[in-house]
Amino acid sequence: MTTTRTTTRTRRTVAAVAVAAACATLTTALPASATPPREHDAHLRQVLQQDADALLTLGTPGVLAELDRAGHRDLTVRAGFGDVAAQTPVPWNARFRIASVTKPFVAATLLQLVGEGRLSLDDTVEQHLPGLVQGNGNDGKLISIRQLLQHTSGLPEYLAVMPQLFSGEGFQQHRFDNLTAQDAVALAMTQTPTFAPGTSWNYSNTNYVLAGMVIEQVTGNTWEHEVRERIVRPLGLRHTTLPGSSSEIHGPHAVGYERFPGEGATPEDPRYGEAIDATELNPSWAGAAGAIISTTDDVNTFLQALVSGRVLRPAQWVDMTATVPASEEFRSNWPGARYGLGIMWVPTSCGGMWAHGGDIQGFMTRNGVTPDGRRSVVVSFNTDSPVPQPGVQVPAGDIATQLIDDALCR
Repeated sequence: MTTTRTTTRTRRTVAAVAVAAACATLTTALPASATPPREHDAHLRQVLQQDADALLTLGTPGVLAELDRAGHRDLTVRAGFGDVAAQTPVPWNARFRIASVTKPFVAATLLQLVGEGRLSLDDTVEQHLPGLVQGNGNDGKLISIRQLLQHTSGLPEYLAVMPQLFSGEGFQQHRFDNLTAQDAVALAMTQTPTFAPGTSWNYSNTNYVLAGMVIEQVTGNTWEHEVRERIVRPLGLRHTTLPGSSSEIHGPHAVGYERFPGEGATPEDPRYGEAIDATELNPSWAGAAGAIISTTDDVNTFLQALVSGRVLRPAQWVDMTATVPASEEFRSNWPGARYGLGIMWVPTSCGGMWAHGGDIQGFMTRNGVTPDGRRSVVVSFNTDSPVPQPGVQVPAGDIATQLIDDALCR
């Protein structure tokens, strides 16, 4: 089952005075240009629909993708089912867990504080969170705030010692458990560092749990409060929520499906488990590393605002986009990827894009925005454990690559 839609977005604007006072951001407007010919719209919509349909063969129950071209009509396509049992599509305005797409929100918030002179990227973790990062070779005195945001700290992954989240039985028993940021860091400290700070790169959610704690230490408010007041409200992201420990997704949404493998099984193995409904869970374990709920429309608005200078001052955008090579494992999904501060640079057929994906039980998010901020695309899957249909050849790299490249480059 496939459907398409063309919509017209009313661009949100923010008064310059309000933005300067609340966010200390720039208010540069996006340049205007002529509406693309209808013939091009029709062809592009057809291409994106074909890309969305192809994703069903790769194992997602449903998919929703929205291309936003600044000042022009949006193109939105969907395929498959948001609810397999009811055989209903993903809602056009579906809310979903954006998982690690939370990271650029958190990084931008912390960078706003840097721009206000309230801390420096070269400050150590120990300066702001004394005594927290220590043990088993971990040392907060040697790790900078910049290294947290860039995943060059060498800090171990706290999720590595939470196996209950990654098995069917464990998830069902513990999906509503609460985990504080302090608890998450304590779990990380039971492990040794991956490498000495600043000597390599490795993706670790522990970095962003700590970044959220630094925001709280500097401001006296929760990281959720600061993200909401500095980014969500000024940009008019009406359907973006920071749920804390609330397990529900309020508003229209798809069912989030999750498959958990049996011991030693792979997605191609019949021992790979049947999909369960993983829509509701306590996202406190993800925290500042991945708890936000949003929509394709809101994430597009955020990405375009970020790249277009409406979230950060120029100096902080330069900091955010100073990249280092990602790990070989990471680049197997995104060839040539380089990671900045909460955002990554990925080559495309027309040059490159800024992006950040996200995976959490039941949902997977992919996106990209052109360097000029004039085109962005967000793709939402209602699973993060797709199982390809028998005989389907899985493409190299991330499964959303073709759709995103077509959206940004055609």
